[in-house]
Amino acid sequence: MAYSSLRSSFIIASVNSRHALAELAPDDLNHVFLTPSGGESVEAAWKIARQYYQLRGENRWKAIARDMAYHGTTLGALSLGGIRRMRSPFEPLVPAVAHARSTARAGRPADESEEDFTAFLLDDLEQRIVSEDPSTVAMIILEPIQNHAGSLTPPNGYFAGIRALADKYGILLVSDETITAFGRVGEWFGSTRFDFTPDIITTAKGLSSAHAVIGAAIVNDLVYEHFSGVGVSLQHGNTFGGHPVMAAVALKNLEIMERLQIPERVRAKENSLRDSLESLRDLEIVSDVRGAGFFWSVELTGSHANGSPLSQPQRDRVFARPHLAGALEDRGILTRVSLDGVNPIICVSPPLVAEDREFTLIRDALAEVLSEIDSTRKAL
Repeated sequence: MAYSSLRSSFIIASVNSRHALAELAPDDLNHVFLTPSGGESVEAAWKIARQYYQLRGENRWKAIARDMAYHGTTLGALSLGGIRRMRSPFEPLVPAVAHARSTARAGRPADESEEDFTAFLLDDLEQRIVSEDPSTVAMIILEPIQNHAGSLTPPNGYFAGIRALADKYGILLVSDETITAFGRVGEWFGSTRFDFTPDIITTAKGLSSAHAVIGAAIVNDLVYEHFSGVGVSLQHGNTFGGHPVMAAVALKNLEIMERLQIPERVRAKENSLRDSLESLRDLEIVSDVRGAGFFWSVELTGSHANGSPLSQPQRDRVFARPHLAGALEDRGILTRVSLDGVNPIICVSPPLVAEDREFTLIRDALAEVLSEIDSTRKAL
């Protein structure tokens, strides 16, 4: 009897976790497919999009993602990603993925207005859609804030324009929120923060605060409608997708986050974290600070004081792990340092319950370590 009762509780938790997600998701994203991870959520979204169009009598299979984006390591998700270093060992990848410009400003005119930059990005995306033949494109996938390349935030009007292009060509819009959901940017979902409504949202990570292995693809009523007919089902599954124990952990996690008002708390503390990080701009080695909520990046210059680029051996010497990531760890700061792009990127994503004292600790450690490696850079 006890076993039966426990089993029933776990099954109920699996169902309730779906209901809880549907309640939190924006607008009419009311239907949830549980997965074991973010990459598998992305994989599910692509298959949902492809089968959705088949059920509508359309043959659409292609996807458009963005340069330098990361969407996971399964072969489909890796194909969507735009990081050459990660793609090249496994090519040829899944065909029919085009990549549009990210919102990185690198290479754009210094005096370009935000409106002109938005128009440039939207024109680039539309050209990709047209060149692929819109009638074959199933989805556009992007992160509200692109993690890889350093917390790339959208310019004004960008997501409204993306939504309009998706509607114009009848393409599903997928918001990959493996990172940006569940309070990280001060809302339950990053798409809410940037005021756009996707057709599908993919999630993981924060769904359980990393205490359990679980993710989800959340779809709107229009998409779900085509799978709800008699004899129709999504031709996809995961052995451990929606595992009741994992779902119970996620459900309790969401309950705690709601009780602590985590998204509201992050928004209330965002300016304090921003101000702490912005003070690092006084260091010559810091070229940019950007982000939102508790999701920030500090970009460093990869050049000499005269503007000429550091050679690879010089980059290795200045930004080597013992001098940067390791030195920060020695001061109690765990972070990810990306050396993939033109400039090194330090990712700053403190716990969602962090206080001003933690922001000060982060700022002071960064200031000390960056001052030391800047002295090394100037001496080269």
